[in-house]
Amino acid sequence: MSDADAPSEPAAGDALDDGERDVGDTRVEVVRATGHEHVSAEHASTFELTTDDWLTPAGDCIVGVEADRTPRDFSAEFREACRDADATIEATLVVDAGDEAFEQTITGRGDPDLALLDDRSMVGRTSDYTDDERTILVDGDGAAADLDRDLVAALADGADLTLRLEVEPAE
Repeated sequence: MSDADAPSEPAAGDALDDGERDVGDTRVEVVRATGHEHVSAEHASTFELTTDDWLTPAGDCIVGVEADRTPRDFSAEFREACRDADATIEATLVVDAGDEAFEQTITGRGDPDLALLDDRSMVGRTSDYTDDERTILVDGDGAAADLDRDLVAALADGADLTLRLEVEPAE
């Protein structure tokens, strides 16, 4: 196949049709999920998104269900960049409540022990715990309990949630 026959790729910064991440930007991953009536966001040290379509009141760290992607779906380049202990990882939660939108960012760091291979859920942590495949950032500056209560109320009403993860390698 010649270059002329190759499928054209959008320029860096153009969104893919499925919205997963920008082409050429291996430092960004996007996950879409929805809220649920049992979202309470009361957990003091973690926040979580899951692919499950249900949530019990005990899941006080879970802020989104029916996630369309998991850490296993992230690009190898993104996962590798997250394994730098000096990398900064920003998790920006954008909640679309129809007539109102909310946005909040939790900033943490990477770690060499991040596996990022779970196929069900992802967890951001305020601690340095990495001993599972779900952890997406450690030493976060916030958790579910720190989220704006209007954002949480919108999620409890079933609003759409977009999680944008961006890793900034150490310089």
